[in-house]
Amino acid sequence: MITAFITHPDCQLHHMGPEHPESPLRLEAIRARLSLSGVLQQTMQSDAREASREELARVHPLRHLQALDKCVPEQGIVSLDSDTLMNPDSLQAARMAAGAVIRGVDQVFRGQADNVFCAVRPPGHHAEATDAMGFCFYNNVAVGAAHARAKYGARKVAILDFDVHQCNGTIDIFKDDPEVLVCTSFQYPFYPWRYLRSEWQNVVNTPLPAGTDGAAFRRAVEDDWLPALHAFKPEIVLVSAGFDAHREDEMAELCLEDEDFHWVTRLAMEVAALYADNRLVSVLEGGYHLESLGRSVEAHLKALLGQPFDT
Repeated sequence: MITAFITHPDCQLHHMGPEHPESPLRLEAIRARLSLSGVLQQTMQSDAREASREELARVHPLRHLQALDKCVPEQGIVSLDSDTLMNPDSLQAARMAAGAVIRGVDQVFRGQADNVFCAVRPPGHHAEATDAMGFCFYNNVAVGAAHARAKYGARKVAILDFDVHQCNGTIDIFKDDPEVLVCTSFQYPFYPWRYLRSEWQNVVNTPLPAGTDGAAFRRAVEDDWLPALHAFKPEIVLVSAGFDAHREDEMAELCLEDEDFHWVTRLAMEVAALYADNRLVSVLEGGYHLESLGRSVEAHLKALLGQPFDT
């Protein structure tokens, strides 16, 4: 199994102040853990490239992209909302984050890698077509899905999102699109407080009550996601990989462990192996407790590499 690891130094340039949980320390914690365990060295490492305006405009209207550009400060930090702040380098980092998913899609369709993990920030899955929110500016996974359709003619794209927060932005962009299946697990009721109940045939919501442990999470995902995925038969599997549902993460109250992220990654890989010639691209979303984030991403990468959890 060839697993690509895509990141870029520019993703470290975005910061929202010393107290904000979505900080450059997240990528540092991931790289430190993967380097120490030797997992990073087993991947095919490459840099992201910037997403172009045309690539972003497949999911975000041009007028919205232009409005975001006008918000960029010359110095300091400005607030788009109470959660989402911007420094002079934020949109450069965001273009790299979206571009990483595009590069990952290229790699799996060209046969250069079986699967890909994009260690990037800012995250993307709360970014709606015309609204930056929830730490997110551009919807990275949606940009990757649109690229798979435009460049490679993919007609069935599955997006699996296991963050503690529901992917309202991804739903906003693809709701009622029969060529995109969105499966999302999340604590309920919880931020983003919209799209939490699905009215769309192509959206599979898996709401989880506070306190949900790994066993209950696994049962819910198997019951909700697998029938939809087997009926859909995706040509590529994209993963919004959020690790803030970990028991140690104080962002919310789900109680997953490292091995649960290995398990759900294996489930996604099995679907990709059945229908998509192994094509799977994963992108970092949440995860704010630095130690558990590093361990959880290590478990995720071990699964992508075809390794058991306990090695």
